[in-house]
Amino acid sequence: MDLDLRKLRYFVAVAEHRQFGRAAQALFIAQPVLSRQIRAFEQELGCLLFTRTTRSVELTPAGRQLYDEARRITTVVDTALRRVHEAERGEQRLVIAFSPGLHMSDAIRAFTASHPKVQIDVFPLRWWEQDAPLRDGRAHVGHLRHPFDDSGLRTVPIGHETKVACLPVTHPLAGRHTLTSADLDGEPILDVRTRRTSSLEEKFELIASGQGLALVPLSVAGSYSRPDLVYLPVTDALPVETCLAVPESTCAGPVPDFLDITTATLRRHSGDAETEVAGTAGPPPDASGHQGRKSGAHSVRRLTE
Repeated sequence: MDLDLRKLRYFVAVAEHRQFGRAAQALFIAQPVLSRQIRAFEQELGCLLFTRTTRSVELTPAGRQLYDEARRITTVVDTALRRVHEAERGEQRLVIAFSPGLHMSDAIRAFTASHPKVQIDVFPLRWWEQDAPLRDGRAHVGHLRHPFDDSGLRTVPIGHETKVACLPVTHPLAGRHTLTSADLDGEPILDVRTRRTSSLEEKFELIASGQGLALVPLSVAGSYSRPDLVYLPVTDALPVETCLAVPESTCAGPVPDFLDITTATLRRHSGDAETEVAGTAGPPPDASGHQGRKSGAHSVRRLTE
């Protein structure tokens, strides 16, 4: 069967609003029309997508699966149509995705100096979709950290960065200057296996409130400074590899030039002096629970070679 994109968009609206009336308003169509279209869509697919009550609708297992697929499908279609219109207007545009803490500004400035007519957009990545925007067309190039699924992607190594432990200032280990992996044995670690969070801000809020610790790349620690958190080097933690990634099918337009310029720029910066993020030492909390250090501050020191 051929998939009706119009009905698919109607389905997504109902799935997100969980109510036909609100979905119809968002789509600017009458509710009876929307109801008929969804019933026709279910008949075409041969399965129920919603369980309906007088107050709301809920996704069936088939509906939940289709909703996950539909978001990817509509994203790919919308991206393809946008690129068609850009090509018709003779425009050149690059969308650059980057993982939290990794910066592209120097590379973009270097590229723009020699390619002023190429429009550059940036795409901040969330932790759970490192390679997804490269696969569905939302981004042309990614500045990523391993590990991720690199099948079908061309990757260019850039450098390595260390991981640091993120702790609340009230933690017994917060007064240390460095840690080892053994020091963290038995500590609750917030990661994808133990507690999935929707953002780094959520993760850091949980850490600050005493819900656990986390190992984060050094650049992330430098980008998310808070007075109630301490970042300590973990001396035996394995470094994280950073890289540029593009779809293997991408070999035309401004992407090759961008890769060449960006690789040289980022590698040059990755060879600069390493930044160490460490918690300042101080006495344990007093009877009131306050830490005997200035606002739980942490220091950022530039290491000399």
